[in-house]
Amino acid sequence: MFDEMWGAIEHLGRDGRTGGYLRDAWSPADLELREWFRQEAGRRGLDLEHDRNGNLWAWRGDPSAGDGVVTGSHLDSVRQGGAFDGPLGIVSAFAALDLLDERGAELARPLGIACFTDEEGARFGVPCMGSRLLTGVLDPDRARGLTDDAGDSLAEVLRRAGRDPGALGRDEETLRRVGVFVELHVEQGRGLVHSGDPVGVASAIWPHGRWRFDFRGQANHAGTTRLEDRDDPMLPFARTVLQARALAERAGVVATFGRLHVSPGNANAVPGLVSAWLDARGGDERAVRALVGELTAFSGAEVSTESWTPAVEFGAAMRDRLATVIGAALARRTAPPETGAPDPAAPVPEAAAADPAAPVPVLPTGAGHDAGILAAAGVPSAMVFVRNPTGISHSPEEHAERSDCHLGVAALAAVLEDLCRS
Repeated sequence: MFDEMWGAIEHLGRDGRTGGYLRDAWSPADLELREWFRQEAGRRGLDLEHDRNGNLWAWRGDPSAGDGVVTGSHLDSVRQGGAFDGPLGIVSAFAALDLLDERGAELARPLGIACFTDEEGARFGVPCMGSRLLTGVLDPDRARGLTDDAGDSLAEVLRRAGRDPGALGRDEETLRRVGVFVELHVEQGRGLVHSGDPVGVASAIWPHGRWRFDFRGQANHAGTTRLEDRDDPMLPFARTVLQARALAERAGVVATFGRLHVSPGNANAVPGLVSAWLDARGGDERAVRALVGELTAFSGAEVSTESWTPAVEFGAAMRDRLATVIGAALARRTAPPETGAPDPAAPVPEAAAADPAAPVPVLPTGAGHDAGILAAAGVPSAMVFVRNPTGISHSPEEHAERSDCHLGVAALAAVLEDLCRS
């Protein structure tokens, strides 16, 4: 189940020099992963569909009946990212379905596994593109015109992949099929490490956005242009980076310049243009927006908003239900058998060993997810987190212990079975 599937995709798109992953949307690695998804769906007799935005849906039961229970995540990665961000949710979804089949669970509602396209936004700059297009948050004309580092537009890339870029846009038919969405994801922080729990439930996603800062100057020769004669945009950019850090510390939020494009990009030339992308997030939306406003005025740059996601509060009733179901499932999974001997297939996490009835932790996250986009669009949604012992994400050091992954599968299976009964 889980281990076999994980072994089948672990090498795809992996950079042998760094151990990181390069799985841009619609790249050869991404297309190979999409084919793997198709094969896994076929192996289980699921009906595979592509929606108008390139998202993949594998269904058990008739989705046209509506009110389907859907789980899943994404398969693309940030550049030089980790193995678990996205794929853990997809592999766990198939493994959870296998568990339900093994115990002959009766599903009263259609059950779907979704694979959203371009969740990370690494290639075209807009995160959660597949779910944003699906829900109508992202204008399809804008999406078609987005370009990658090579200057290829999304429209051109889709045509090469055999997709119709003219079909992009809000997909009412697909949305009507989804009654509830649950996304399992590796935790991108240390909340579960500190609590000692293998699995948790999301309470909320912080508001977050991405802005492009263009600093304009004059390209010139690096060796013959006197310092006093230079109009070097790298200097105001550097000052802006330091100011972003200072403002973030003062406001209690986070701000990061993580992407930079320098033109003309010659080592022996003063730049003429520096384009930098700011990522800002925090628990207080007003504080995040205030930071961006102050930084815009300070920088003197031309600033444009590339994406903005407001705060998402997952419904209390839904998350409490998940926490209860998962707590019971993990207590059963980790309880020693009647002989008193430990079950080697289900190691006992610290928290469960100390108190099997302990509540499953409910915690917020600063990371964006497709579940957040769907929730903001009115689709009842929830998230399950699996412990990340390093606390590091978007890096090759991102990790999850195999035993915790198995517990995550058991938790997800219990949640899906519970939802499919109602």
